[in-house]
Amino acid sequence: MIASVRGVVAAIAPDSAVIEVGGVGLQVQCAPGTLAGLKAGVEARLATSMVVREDSLTLYGFADDDEKHLFELLQTASGVGPRLAQAVLAVHQPDTVRRAIAGGDLATLTRVPGIGKKGAERLVLELRDRIGPMPTADGGPAGLLNGAWQEQVRQGVLALGWSAAQADQAVVAVAESIDGEVPPVPVLLRQAIRLLGKAR
Repeated sequence: MIASVRGVVAAIAPDSAVIEVGGVGLQVQCAPGTLAGLKAGVEARLATSMVVREDSLTLYGFADDDEKHLFELLQTASGVGPRLAQAVLAVHQPDTVRRAIAGGDLATLTRVPGIGKKGAERLVLELRDRIGPMPTADGGPAGLLNGAWQEQVRQGVLALGWSAAQADQAVVAVAESIDGEVPPVPVLLRQAIRLLGKAR
C-alpha cells in the first residue's frame, strides 16, 4: 500500500493532482481543500490511501494523516465508498465530522451531497463508538471525557424507555446548551429528561 507520496506537483485538475515521484507521475484524487494547498512546480507531501477495485487502482490524497484516517474509517460504515467519504471531507473539517457523529448531529452530516437522513443515522450508529477522542472548543484533546458524558446520558435516557432516536436528539440538544465547563452527568441527564418531557 502507498501510505504517502512526496514529490513535485506536475499538474492540478479540478478533482486531482499529479505528483511526480522518482520520474513517475502519480495521479492522486483530492478534495478541494487539499488541492488548494498545492502549487504546480512546488514539492508537496500528501498522505494517501489506495483503493483497489477489480478494474482500477485509485490513490486518494490528503493534506495530513488525520484526514486520511477519517477517510478510511468512514468507509467502514455500510454504504460509504471512497467517493462519498471524500465528499464528507470536502464539506467538513475532520473535527466537525467527529463531533457530528459523536453527538448524533444529523443536520451537519446531511449537508454532504449524497448523505440523506437514513445515511446520516447509519454513520452515527455504526461509527459513534469508534470515532476517537473529541477535541475541545479550544482545539486541545479532551480524551474520552467529552464523548463519555454523551454516551452516559444517552444510555440513561434509553434505560428510562425513550427510543434511540429520541435519546440522540436529547443528547444533541443538551450539548448545544452547554456553555463552558461540562456539568456532572446527573445534571445533564435531568436536563435531557426535561427536554424529552416537553416534546411528549
